[in-house]
Amino acid sequence: QVQVVESGGGLVQPGGSLRLSCVASGKIFSSYGWYRQAPGKQRELVATVTSGVTNYANSVKGRFTISRDNANNTVYLQMNSLKPEDAAVYYCRARTMFAVSYWGQGTQVTVSS
Repeated sequence: QVQVVESGGGLVQPGGSLRLSCVASGKIFSSYGWYRQAPGKQRELVATVTSGVTNYANSVKGRFTISRDNANNTVYLQMNSLKPEDAAVYYCRARTMFAVSYWGQGTQVTVSS
């Protein structure tokens, strides 16, 4: 059974930091991604990591870092210098080498003073 479980969301003040975690199990995953969806908006790509190569949305470059712990099937999203516009539900996507994607249930990030 495949499971993708995010954690680490919460309330943070503007300028603060959070680290999101995503643990994926049940398959061998070749790629991970973090996406986010704010109320009334479409889900958007935040960051991906594939074979050690990372990719970021322009809006988060220099502030967010995606990393992967292969031994523990865990991917992290370190978010620094958070802005109110970063507030959203953040989703983890784990993709197999056959391009089958599995999604977590999401974790809420709120940025507010």
